[in-house]
Amino acid sequence: MKLLKQYSVLPAFGLSLGISILALSLMVFLPLAMLLYTVSDMGWQAFWHTVGDERTLFAMTLTLKMSLYATLTNVFFGTLVAWVLVRYDFWGKSVVNALVDLPFALPTAVMGVALASLYAPNGLIGQYVPFKIAFTPIGIWIALIVVSLPFVVRAVQPVLAELSPEYEEAAATLGAGRGVVFRRVLLPEILPAVVMGAGMAFARATGEYGSVIFIAGNIPMESEILPLIIAGKFELFDIQGASAVALMMLMISFLILFALNIWQWRLNRRVGG
Repeated sequence: MKLLKQYSVLPAFGLSLGISILALSLMVFLPLAMLLYTVSDMGWQAFWHTVGDERTLFAMTLTLKMSLYATLTNVFFGTLVAWVLVRYDFWGKSVVNALVDLPFALPTAVMGVALASLYAPNGLIGQYVPFKIAFTPIGIWIALIVVSLPFVVRAVQPVLAELSPEYEEAAATLGAGRGVVFRRVLLPEILPAVVMGAGMAFARATGEYGSVIFIAGNIPMESEILPLIIAGKFELFDIQGASAVALMMLMISFLILFALNIWQWRLNRRVGG
């Protein structure tokens, strides 16, 4: 019996897959392969000597620590902002919704100058604060919060919009308090989106440069971030050293993002089940 030829419901699968792989290869895989090739020429001993430098290790630790703090802060405030935008109607809501995307629209250098002007010791806010904000890790933390907040808000907002308020009202009618409603009704539904938004926010924070350098002060062993170390090595024409530091940071960030993706996948399976 002659077998009938199977046709895909979606046409041009092969062509679409080929173009997608080509685009990913040119934009992602090829630059990463070139990075690995550049580092491979320096040898393991030189690689570990470069990434194990005291100044580099401090900048790497500071960058990861401030990125983690900023991500945790945005998990709370980003979820709260998404909740307000979805659940409440108020005057100026569209303006607030547009302001969330402002860090995407503004050049990062402009954001950095604005933050430094606000939080410098003689700035509009900094002059009234009893402790130093600009040119310290606190300034780095604030800058990373600003640039990564939209990722959490935009990840959680559509999930909340699809979640009917009737579930919360039913739980409240049965006598559940606000904390119980959030923990038992809302959190299981929005947690995968929160984890996804946190992963994107962390990835953005670890590589942020323009908005941080102005408010950080770039003081070695105090407020110097890793992207500045990489940029400094490029200015000194130390291409292999810059590539080694960038590769180390890439591996650490990839492991953290991979763990977050595994967590999100398990959460999605649990919710779907």
